[in-house]
Amino acid sequence: MDTAKSKEIINSAKGKMQNAIEHLEVTLSGIRAGKANPALFNQVMVDYYGNPTPLPQVSSITSPDARTILLQPWEKKMIAPIEKAILQANLGFVPQNNGETIRINIPPLTEERRKDLVKQSKHEGETTRISLRSARRDAIESLKKLQKEGLSEDLVKDSEAEMQKIVDDYNKKIDLYLEKKEKEILAV
Repeated sequence: MDTAKSKEIINSAKGKMQNAIEHLEVTLSGIRAGKANPALFNQVMVDYYGNPTPLPQVSSITSPDARTILLQPWEKKMIAPIEKAILQANLGFVPQNNGETIRINIPPLTEERRKDLVKQSKHEGETTRISLRSARRDAIESLKKLQKEGLSEDLVKDSEAEMQKIVDDYNKKIDLYLEKKEKEILAV
């Protein structure tokens, strides 16, 4: 019975940590790296008949070459709202439309901007690490409460060690994601 409760606490914490890692992946994919990446627009919300809707749900997004994004709205009358949403998202792009499609030229990044983006990526990584530590702390507090209710001290210590191993594994994943993103950003 007690072992089941401790496993449940560990699995709950592990789920929170996995969610934090998935959030980091999504966030890092939205940081532009100097080349055209349709994922940059996944978080852009368009006013679709009064409802905020993600841009990929109202338009196809393609990258015909390394410096261009091409948006093909499902409906022609959505061109103006899409342009407005892109400008409001403050991505640093100026959309150009020809009446049927929207073309976005991705300017090359300056060295200073690259360094800022690397710094932003590292900040996102640190935010994720904080989430991991928070999940670990909550799990350990729950285990300590169970110890007061009769859970053996050895089981609590073993569970704490297991939690630390899980956190260490997720920290390695964060390091890999950040290293990959930094290489992507700094590649000229």
